[in-house]
Amino acid sequence: MKLAVLLSALPFYEQQAAHKEIDITGLTIDSREIKSGNLFICIDGAVVDGHTFARQAEEQGAAAILAERPLDVSIPVILVKDTLRALAPLANAFYAHPSKDMRVIGITGTNGKTSMTYLLESIFRANEEATGVIGTIQMKIKDETFPVKNTTPDALFLQKGFRKMVDQGVDTAIIEVSSHALDMGRVHGTDFDIAVFTNLSQDHLDYHESFEDYFHAKSLLFSQLGNTFDPEHPKYAVINSDDRYAEALTKSTAQPICTYGIEKEADIMAKDIQLASNGTTFLLQTPKGEARITSKLMGKFNVYNMLAAVGAAMCSGIPFETICSTLQETTGVAGRFEPVMAGQSFGVIVDYAHTPDSLENVLTTIKSIVKGSIITVVGCGGDRDKTKRPLMAGKAVQYSDTSIFTADNPRSEDPQDILEDMVRGLESNQYVIVPDRTEAIQHAIEIAGDGDIVLIAGKGHETYQIVGNQVLDFDDRLVAAEAIKRLGLGE
Repeated sequence: MKLAVLLSALPFYEQQAAHKEIDITGLTIDSREIKSGNLFICIDGAVVDGHTFARQAEEQGAAAILAERPLDVSIPVILVKDTLRALAPLANAFYAHPSKDMRVIGITGTNGKTSMTYLLESIFRANEEATGVIGTIQMKIKDETFPVKNTTPDALFLQKGFRKMVDQGVDTAIIEVSSHALDMGRVHGTDFDIAVFTNLSQDHLDYHESFEDYFHAKSLLFSQLGNTFDPEHPKYAVINSDDRYAEALTKSTAQPICTYGIEKEADIMAKDIQLASNGTTFLLQTPKGEARITSKLMGKFNVYNMLAAVGAAMCSGIPFETICSTLQETTGVAGRFEPVMAGQSFGVIVDYAHTPDSLENVLTTIKSIVKGSIITVVGCGGDRDKTKRPLMAGKAVQYSDTSIFTADNPRSEDPQDILEDMVRGLESNQYVIVPDRTEAIQHAIEIAGDGDIVLIAGKGHETYQIVGNQVLDFDDRLVAAEAIKRLGLGE
C-alpha cells in the first residue's frame, strides 16, 4: 500500500522529510519484528518508549516511521499528536476494514467473558458457521490457535487477526473486550454487530481511577455500536438485567436491547433452576419459545452465561432448536470450574476466579453440591488492584471451611506483603498461609477427605507463574494431579 493512501486514514499529521510514494509492506509497533518496507509506529508505552528504537528501525529496513516528535533518522517521519490513537485507523486502513466483512460479537463484563466466547463458538459452529475467537486464552481461527498477550490485543494485532479471519472464510468473530482495551482505544474501528454485557464487580481498580470510571470504560462498547439504524446491518445490545448497572448501560446505546436474567423480568429468562454436582437444569423462556435445558455446566453463574449466549445467538438469527441442543451438549472451557480427576475420593476444581464476585460465585456453587468440607486455595496477583485483596480473603473464609492463602503471580511484589494485605482485618481464623503455591496445593490435597471439595482459584487455564521478571512453568491442574498421585490418593 502506498504511504499516501495509508495516511489518508489520518485527518491531521505533519511530515518530516516524508515521501508519499513509498510502498508500505506492513505495520509494526515492535522494533524486533520490523521487516523491509514496514511503517514503524513509535508507541510511548508503560515500560518502553518506541521512539528510542527509531535508529534500529531504520537499520532493519523500515520504510518510514510514525512518531510524536522529530527523530534523527534519514527515512521519512510522519508526526502525529498521539501514535497510540493513530494506530487503530491505520491498522483498519491497511487491512481494509475487515470487521465489516463478517459478524463481530463483543463481550464485556468482569466475569464470564471467556466462557461466553466458547459457548457462542459452539452455537455458531453447530449452525455450520465458521468462527473466530479472540480472548484471554488465545486467538482461534476455525481450528487453528494463536497466542495472545492481552485479553483484547492491541489494534494492530486485532485488525490483522480480523483480516486473517475474513481471508479464511470466517462468518462470525467473537471477542472478549476488556475495560483496558476500551479505555485505550484498542477496538476503535471495529464494526461490532452485537455487544454483550455479563456483569460488573470489583476488578482493575489498579488501572481505573474509580469504580465509576471502570463502568464508563465498559459502557464504551455499547456507545460504539453507533447512533443510526440500518435494516440491512442491524445491531443489538445484550444486557444482564439483574446487574445493578443494567439500567445505566441501556442509556449508553441507541441500538435495540435484548435483556436476560433470573431475578428480574427480562426477554430471556431461566426458571425452575436445579443445581447439581453433575450439571444444571432449568426452563429457558425466550420470545422464540421455551425449552427445558439439561446442561453439563455447573452453577448459577453458568446459567447467566448460557442466557447471555442465547441472547447473542438469537439476535444473530440462529434457530432456537440449534441454540438449545448446543447448550445441552457443551462441556465448558478449560480452567473454568474444571475438575481434576485422578481417582481421588474427593473433588478438586480449578477455576480462574480472581475477583471477589467470581470467587463468591464459584464457592456458592460448590456449597450447593458438596457433601463434606470446602477447602479453598487462593491468592492475589502482584502489581494489581490492592483493594480487592482483603475482599478475596473475606469471600474465601466466608464460604470455605478451610482457606489456604498463597502466591498467585506475585510479579515484582514480595508474596508475603500480598498475603499480609489479604488477611489484614480478617475476623475469622479459619485459614493458613502457605506462600509457595505448590506447597499450598499439596497441603489442600493432604487434608481433604471423602466428599470434600478442594477449590484452587485464581489461575485457571494459566500454565505459568510470574515471579519478578520470570515467567515460570506452573499449572494448577498438573500440580494437583501430581500431588494426588504422590500421596497415593488416586488411581
